[in-house]
Amino acid sequence: MTGVGEPLRTDPAAVPGPAPAGLGGNYWRLWSASAVSNLADGIVKIALPLVAIGYTDSPALVAGVAAAFSLPWLLFALPAGALVDRLDRRRAMLAANTLRAALLGALALAVAFDTGSIWLLYAVAFGVGAAETLYDTSAQSILPQVVPRELLPRANGRLHAAELTANQFIGPPLAGFLVAGGAALALAGPAGLWALAVAALLFVSGRFRVERDAPSTLRSDIAEGLRFLWRHRLLRTLAMMVGGGNFATNAIFGVLVLHAVGPDSAMGLTEPGYGIFLTTVAAGIVLGSLLAGWIERRLGRARALGVSVVAMAVVVGAPALITDPFALGAVYFGGGILLAAWNVITVSLRQRITPDRLLGRVNSGYRLIAWGTLPFGAATGGLLAEMFGLRAVFAIMGTLALALLLGMLRVTDDAIRAAERDAAA
Repeated sequence: MTGVGEPLRTDPAAVPGPAPAGLGGNYWRLWSASAVSNLADGIVKIALPLVAIGYTDSPALVAGVAAAFSLPWLLFALPAGALVDRLDRRRAMLAANTLRAALLGALALAVAFDTGSIWLLYAVAFGVGAAETLYDTSAQSILPQVVPRELLPRANGRLHAAELTANQFIGPPLAGFLVAGGAALALAGPAGLWALAVAALLFVSGRFRVERDAPSTLRSDIAEGLRFLWRHRLLRTLAMMVGGGNFATNAIFGVLVLHAVGPDSAMGLTEPGYGIFLTTVAAGIVLGSLLAGWIERRLGRARALGVSVVAMAVVVGAPALITDPFALGAVYFGGGILLAAWNVITVSLRQRITPDRLLGRVNSGYRLIAWGTLPFGAATGGLLAEMFGLRAVFAIMGTLALALLLGMLRVTDDAIRAAERDAAA
C-alpha cells in the first residue's frame, strides 16, 4: 500500500517544468492539442446521431449510438488509468488520437462509398469512446509533468476554458454545418482535427513515463490506485461529492427540456431558444475557468469550494421557483462561474497531492465515482417527474445538492494544507 506521504517521483528523463514566470512552450503545445481534440469531440457527439438517422428511424437505435460512445468509460476507465501509469503519457495520447482519426476516417470512407450501417456506427462509436478514456486520463495526468505544481491552477483554468469553448460552443454548431454538407464530410472533419492534434503532440518534447519500482500486474496496479483513492479521506470525500452533484444535475437536466420548451411549458421557449438558454451555464463555466485562480485567492480554497456547492444547489433547484428565462439564465451564468472554480481547484489539488506514479489510476478511479452516477441521475429524474411532477424534481435535487455541504466538514483549508505537506514530504 502506498502512503499519502510518498514522495513524488517521475522519470528523470522527463522534461523539467518551465520557469515559474510562464507555463512554457510544452504546455501551449499540449493546450493546442487539447483544444483541437475537444473540437473534434464536440463535432462527433452531434454528428454521429445525425448520421445515424440516415440508417434508422428507431429512437432506441439512434440513442444506442450515444450509449456505445459512453459505455467504454464504465468498462475501461480503470484499466486506462493503470496503462497511463505504465506508458509514456504523451505517446498514449498520440496513440489514442491516431486511433480516433483512423476510425473516423474509415467510417467517412464507408459512408462515402455507401457501405455504412447503423452497426458500423456502433462499432466506431465504441472504439472512439474507448480511445477517449485513454486520451483524457493521459491528458489530465501529464500536466504536473509539464508545468510546476504551483502553476497548476492557472494551467488547468486555461486548459478547461479552451476545452469547453471548443467542445460546447464551436463543435456542435460546426457539426450541423458539416452534416448539411454531407455525412462523409461530417465524419472526415473530426478525423482531420485529431490528425492535427497528433501533429501538435509530436512537438511536445521529452519523455513522460513514470518510474516504476518493480514489475506488477495490471490488476494489482488498479487495486493499488483504488486503495490510495479510498484511503485518502480528502480525495475520497471530493470524489463522492462530485458523484452526488452529478447525480442531482443529471436528474434535472434530463427533464429540463420539458419544463422549458413548448407553448404549454413553464418557460415557453422554442427549441432554438432553449439551445441559447443552455449556453448561459456554459458561458459561465468558460469565464469561471479563467477566473478560478482569482476566486481561489480571494476566498481561499475551502470557502471557494463551499460557495461552489451552494451555487450548484441553486442551479439545480432554481427552476422550481423561477420560470423567466432571462432571470434563470442569469442564475445559470453565475452558477457556471463557480462550478468552473470547483473543477479547477479540485483537479489542481488532485494533481498536487497524488504521487505521480499513481496519478493515472487515481484520476480514472475518481472519474468512475464522479461520472458513474450520471445514468442513475437521469433515470431517477424521469421517475420522480412521472410520480410528482417537474417542479418536485428540481426541489428534491436542489435539496440533495445542498446536503453535499456536509462534505465540507472534511474539506477544510487545514485538511488541504496537510495533504499537500504529506505529498511534498
